[in-house]
Amino acid sequence: MTFWRSFAFALSIIAINVAFTDANRIPSTLEGPFDPVTVPYDVSLRGNAVDLPDTDPRVRRRVKGFEPEQISVSLSVSYDSVWISWVTGEFQIGNNIKPLDPNSVASLVRYGRSRFPLTHEATGYSLVYNQLYPFEGLQNYTSGIIHHVRLTGLKPSTLYYYRCGDPSISAMSAIYHFRTMPVSSPRSYPKRIAVVGDLGLTYNTTDTISHLTRNKPDLVLLVGDVTYANLYLANGTGSDCYDCSFPHTPIHETYQPRWDYWGRFMQNLISKTPIMVVEGNHEIEEQAGNQRFVAYSSRFAFPSKESKSSSTFYYSFNAGGIHFIMLGAYIAYSKSGTAICPCIFILQNFFIMISRIVFYYFSVLTMRFFLV
Repeated sequence: MTFWRSFAFALSIIAINVAFTDANRIPSTLEGPFDPVTVPYDVSLRGNAVDLPDTDPRVRRRVKGFEPEQISVSLSVSYDSVWISWVTGEFQIGNNIKPLDPNSVASLVRYGRSRFPLTHEATGYSLVYNQLYPFEGLQNYTSGIIHHVRLTGLKPSTLYYYRCGDPSISAMSAIYHFRTMPVSSPRSYPKRIAVVGDLGLTYNTTDTISHLTRNKPDLVLLVGDVTYANLYLANGTGSDCYDCSFPHTPIHETYQPRWDYWGRFMQNLISKTPIMVVEGNHEIEEQAGNQRFVAYSSRFAFPSKESKSSSTFYYSFNAGGIHFIMLGAYIAYSKSGTAICPCIFILQNFFIMISRIVFYYFSVLTMRFFLV
C-alpha cells in the first residue's frame, strides 16, 4: 500500500510540473515525456526553395592558404571520444584538375578543458576525393584535403576547447569548443536533440538552421539528403527537378562545390554541436567506375569501425542513455530479398542484448513488487 501511495504522489507531482510548463518553451528530454511542441507549417514556403548563390557571404571561402574551414564535430561510440573534421586547400573543377596531395598538410588537433593552454594533442588521417565523369564536356571535380581526427579519453558532460590544422605551416584554426555527451546510463540523457532531413542549402535552410541554433541542441541528427548537389549539372546549372529539366544527360551529374558551400554555411553550428549523418538518395552521385556516395563517405567522420560496422551506411553510437542505430536505405540486399549486409547481425546482437536487459529489469521490478 505504501508503494501505491508513493506512486500516486509522484504522478501528482509530474502532473503539476506539466501544468506549469511554459507553453512557449520547448521542453527537454529530461522533463518529458510531453506531446511534441510544433510550429504550424508556413504554406508560403512550398515551391519557393531558392538556393543560396555562390556569391552569398555565408558560403564564400574566408580562409587563406591551407587554413582549416568547414570544421565539424561528430560523435564516436561513447562520451569519451569525438571526431573533429575539416577541409584545407581549395577544390578544383574543370577539365584539367590536379588533385592535392593529402600528405602535404598535417591532420592535428590540440584540445583541453581550458582555452589556454590546450594540453592534449591528437593526429588523424586525411584524404582527397574526386567526382569524375567519363563523358567529354563534363567538368570534373577534386576536393580540398579532408581531415578526420579522433579525440579520446574525454570526460562526460564536459566542455572542451580545440584548434585544428597544421602548426608547421602556421595553418591552425581559431579556438572552438564542444561539449561531450552525458555518461551512458539509463538515468543520463542529452537535454535536446535536433532531427533534420532534406536540408539542402536554400533560403529556407537558413531559417531552419537559425531556428535550430536558437534552441541550442546537444546533438544534431541529419537523416539524409544533405546538400542537393545532384540537382545541378556539373557546370553549375541547377533545377528544382533534375529529370524534368535535364532528361537527356548521359549520367546524373552533380555540382560538387555545393558540398563546400554547405560545409562553410554549417560550420558555425556543427563546429560546436556534434552532427551525425546517414545517407539519402541525393547522396548517390554516380560517377566514373560505377562509384557512388563518394562525397558523403569522404566528408563526414563516422564511428563505423568503433561500432564494428564495415560501412558508412550503417553504424551505432551512444548519446547518454540513448543507443542510436543509424541504418541507411542503400545497404545491399540479394535479389531474393535476403539481407547480405553484416548490419543484420549487428541488429540481431543488439536486440538480443536489449531483451536480456529488459528481462533483467523486469525480474528485479517483480521482486521489488513482492517485497513491498
